[in-house]
Amino acid sequence: MKIASIATILFGSAAAFTATTPFHHKTSTVSNTFLKAVELTPEPEGGEELTKVSETSLPGSRMKNMGLVEEDNPDGDIYNFWLTAVAKGDEIKKLRIKTEKEASKKANFPGFRKGQIPPYAQPKMTMFAIQEAVIKTCEASLEAYGLQSLQGSQGEVKVNEDMQEVCKGYKLGNDIPFTATYKGKFDEAVQAASEEGHDTAAMEDVVVDVEAVAE
Repeated sequence: MKIASIATILFGSAAAFTATTPFHHKTSTVSNTFLKAVELTPEPEGGEELTKVSETSLPGSRMKNMGLVEEDNPDGDIYNFWLTAVAKGDEIKKLRIKTEKEASKKANFPGFRKGQIPPYAQPKMTMFAIQEAVIKTCEASLEAYGLQSLQGSQGEVKVNEDMQEVCKGYKLGNDIPFTATYKGKFDEAVQAASEEGHDTAAMEDVVVDVEAVAE
């Protein structure tokens, strides 16, 4: 599935940043091993729960269609979607190591030897790694639920939790649960293939049942 690029992703009260990877009321508390529990933004009422088109993608996630935003669009109807998912700790750790490695090649901070990252810059790299992991998770949600992203500012994704607060108590390697909202479209080709697959599976079940009765 080809995934378009988005321009930005918004993190709670944090400012928007430019995405560097492709992708264009219930209260839930997750204790994890943070210094303090992370309380997810309450789940919005209503909406239609979506079924995954790829069962192996994004385990533990949920997606809701919150309603039509723009009808009769030449490129397809546009909807609001709500997602709850987990940015995996091993992915964050891998991105954090990669970020530090790349940064050290250009690092030249006063009072520190060339290539050394000072302690005050470390949290910023952790934040960047978390942002990248969340982007990748949102990207994966498109494929998991058979959706397409939108171009330009319409393709913005808003993460509802304040990731700057999460970073304050974050231990590298831990998973980070989050919720997000974005506008998108259903990928008609993927949805059709998924429905065809379900129909085929249902027909096979019927054949098996008939054969069992015959025996």
